[in-house]
Amino acid sequence: DRIVVVLTTLACLQRLRSLRLHIKPALDLGIEPRGIQEIMVQAGLYGGLPIAVDALNVVAEVFVERNVDAPKLTQEEADAMELPADDLATSGREIMADIHGERSQDGYAAPDDPATSALYEVAIRYGYGVIWARPGLEWRQRMLVAVAAFTALRLEATLKKFAVSALGQGLTREQVIEAIMQTAPYGGFPPALTALSQVKPVLFPADS
Repeated sequence: DRIVVVLTTLACLQRLRSLRLHIKPALDLGIEPRGIQEIMVQAGLYGGLPIAVDALNVVAEVFVERNVDAPKLTQEEADAMELPADDLATSGREIMADIHGERSQDGYAAPDDPATSALYEVAIRYGYGVIWARPGLEWRQRMLVAVAAFTALRLEATLKKFAVSALGQGLTREQVIEAIMQTAPYGGFPPALTALSQVKPVLFPADS
């Protein structure tokens, strides 16, 4: 769990030299090569495609240096990415509802929001319909990536939403807190402390 958070934080902040140094420990700790690739893909969903591309290039170089066979997409996975947009949207909405429950229609995700609906429809189609559906990481691990990414990128509002959703994907409140704390040495203590203060009311409402 901790190395997933570390890789995500370093990728999102484009600290590529440090990222390179942590790929070997990730492999040694049992993260599969495909899983490492998927961490970078998931991080790119939140930080932008250049983040994923640059991080995946570093991963590919390390795989070559360590004689690790780089996983490739299966034909089934490639076909899934070519599904019609309507099919991806349907699948994306189902996955989003599974992850966020009733809150999947709140805030910027609200389908009737005139400012965000057009862009969020793309996020549903490709973020949830494609990336969250990819093999290589369990949803619990993708949640760790999301929590780490939103902390590192200082996206506290989105972090609050995903922190609650993480509880439905096998993470405990204490593990969400620890994931945020784990970002501190790599992304800075102030962002982690701010993130902790933001998630406390939603994770421990009785104490707020």
